[in-house]
Amino acid sequence: MREYYWVDMKKINEIYRYKTEEYSTDAINKFNIYPDQIPRWLVDWIPETGGYFIGNLQPAHMDFRFFTLGNLWAIISSLGTTEQNEGILNLIEDKWTDLVAQMPLKICFPALEQDEWRIITGSDPKNTPWSYHNGGSWPTLLWQFTLACIKMGRPELSRKAVALAEKRLSVDQWPEYYDTRSGRFIGKQSRLHQTWTIAGYLTSKMLLENPESASLLFWNEDYGVLENCVCGLGKSGQRKCSRFAARSQTAL
Repeated sequence: MREYYWVDMKKINEIYRYKTEEYSTDAINKFNIYPDQIPRWLVDWIPETGGYFIGNLQPAHMDFRFFTLGNLWAIISSLGTTEQNEGILNLIEDKWTDLVAQMPLKICFPALEQDEWRIITGSDPKNTPWSYHNGGSWPTLLWQFTLACIKMGRPELSRKAVALAEKRLSVDQWPEYYDTRSGRFIGKQSRLHQTWTIAGYLTSKMLLENPESASLLFWNEDYGVLENCVCGLGKSGQRKCSRFAARSQTAL
């Protein structure tokens, strides 16, 4: 996860300069990824600081869209290093207009459009661009965002999102999801009075009022597991490892 799924400005620039058709254990471009796979939108979108985990990775194929749910749980469950976890929140703050806008939070960014939408979704009328799972805004993600912010010591970021959501949720009768790029409209097939929408908002409020309770819901670094990972990444595979060495990797 931390090595092959993480992208930031440094990593994108590295991929941009990749050589292809490398086949050895020492190859830098292990998955034979072609630089042309970097989408045009990402070149200008990725901030100088911050990054995120890509949605999937297969040989010679990467999906560079930002998937909010997976990245939030990467923070909550300590799949990322401390620096990576902070980077995800930095990216959300930097790209607030894209990922939060008028209703937190976008389920993914950007939406699939035109040929991509037709091919990948099969022209699904429910998943039209900036709707439902194709770039829609889902208020239920609010509590997971709050949990991640509290874990990383940035509750003010969550308070900003909660304040934005509570202006509309009750007035709009607690919809399932919102449509359009900015999350301005209630989803065209959105159900109202949704329990997970209400619960997401209430849980966020309760966590912000009692941040110490958040520790019951997130995981801190497991240095025993990390120790095995660090040992496995050693070139010889026989390097002696220690928990001190594992701890040093959390900042990488």
